[in-house]
Amino acid sequence: MRILIDTDVLLDVALARTPHLSDSVGVLEWAEAGGCAAVAWHSLCNCSYLLKGGRVFLKRLLQIVEVPEVGTQDARWAVGSPMADLEDAFQAAVALAWKADFIVTRNVADYRRSPVAAISPSGFLAKAAE
Repeated sequence: MRILIDTDVLLDVALARTPHLSDSVGVLEWAEAGGCAAVAWHSLCNCSYLLKGGRVFLKRLLQIVEVPEVGTQDARWAVGSPMADLEDAFQAAVALAWKADFIVTRNVADYRRSPVAAISPSGFLAKAAE
């Protein structure tokens, strides 16, 4: 299973945000144990900004996830997509380009129009345990 991890899940871990921390940590533990996971390049930028640097967290993260290559065509797809939230559309474009099976996010409702299905961290952990 290939997953793209949304920024909100990363920030749950980096900022120890309860009540979401446990499930979000579980997603990263799955990736660390050999699961196939990626994050969007702009998620790294968003985390860096919100964490006021966050180098330690990001270095650790980059040991367990991939950062897919995307380009102009992917950005054009996102800008022209029917998704209401543009940042979510960029996440969906990365997931589509990387051929992810799921986008793991707490923001599932905003991904209704995504070509890649969104799943919550708890839903993903249940599926991964099957």
